Amino acid sequence: METRVQETLGVEPSLLGFGCMRFPTLEGGAIDEEQALAMLDRAWEGGVNYFDTAYFYHNGKSEEFMGRALARYPRERYYLTSKLPTTLIHSLDDAKRIYAEQRARLQTEYLDFYLLHNLNGARWREMVAAGVVDWCLERQAAGEFRHFGFSFHGSYEEFHEILTARRWDCCQIQLNYMDTETQAGLKGYRLTEELGVPLIIMEPVKGGALASPPPEVMDLFAPLRPGASASSWALRWAASLPNVMTVLSGMSTMVQVEDNLATFQHFQPLSGTERAAVDRAAECFRQKVRNGCTGCQYCMPCPAGVDIPGLFQVWNEYAMFQNRDRARAKWKDLDEEERPHRCVSCGACEEKCPQSLPIRADLLRAGEELERL
Repeated sequence: METRVQETLGVEPSLLGFGCMRFPTLEGGAIDEEQALAMLDRAWEGGVNYFDTAYFYHNGKSEEFMGRALARYPRERYYLTSKLPTTLIHSLDDAKRIYAEQRARLQTEYLDFYLLHNLNGARWREMVAAGVVDWCLERQAAGEFRHFGFSFHGSYEEFHEILTARRWDCCQIQLNYMDTETQAGLKGYRLTEELGVPLIIMEPVKGGALASPPPEVMDLFAPLRPGASASSWALRWAASLPNVMTVLSGMSTMVQVEDNLATFQHFQPLSGTERAAVDRAAECFRQKVRNGCTGCQYCMPCPAGVDIPGLFQVWNEYAMFQNRDRARAKWKDLDEEERPHRCVSCGACEEKCPQSLPIRADLLRAGEELERL
């Protein structure tokens, strides 16, 4: 298994990390422990030594399961990461209570990595003001976890604010060959490289969206690496970035475990020709978008309350990736008052749109198409 030595941290994690948020489940949603244990054992045998869980995963059951599962392996031979759920933390007492619950679930003397989960600028400032960051540093100094970092979902500007606020041991961002300008993006990656902060990549296959590309994308990949899965291309793109410590994959089946092991046990960074093929694949996806919304927010706020950029993001992602389940879930997440039927056709959005998009007509089309899901 390919590893990335981190001399500043004194660790050598596997380049493939096991993300513990998408285990197979039984009817009713409980983790299928028999299958999940078999997958963990196969990954362990294949050299995976980095395991990433969090308070929320599997409705709060992932940490407890991983505590039992990893107790079967020698403690000094693996790295365990969990995260403090900042969306639930509004005081230092909240942090102390949830942290104690996590330690009880995980049943381990120490964590290797502990991250502030799902940070953006506002949550970061709230954690600082509440004393949570200083308290975490006290827990680290006490040896309860060895390395302190954060996972991030926000804008590049917020990422820059957080990453430069102090010396971090590591950070975790969403990055794949389609999201190079989304959230922290490649610009954020370059900042971690510049500051020497080891990087953990999540969503390298974009929640599975890059695992089943259209035929024209596979036609680009197949001649260069016959038989290789679309997922392996996405994972290799992320892992080819030199400042990446670990690439997480939320594996749900033994087939995915085997495919990922095949990719990382004899890892080969993308060649120049392969990188060009991935760039063309990304362009193939982008050509399928329904409209040219860039998410710039110039059209907002909508007088009627419609979430115009949010709707167009769901619509365009569905057009590109044809992932019905993902699009349906995102559509359901939108509040009823944010949906297209609330549009009163005032035209204020079109007057402000720098792309000159026919927003009112596109909202109608988007609503009709997404409702059919």
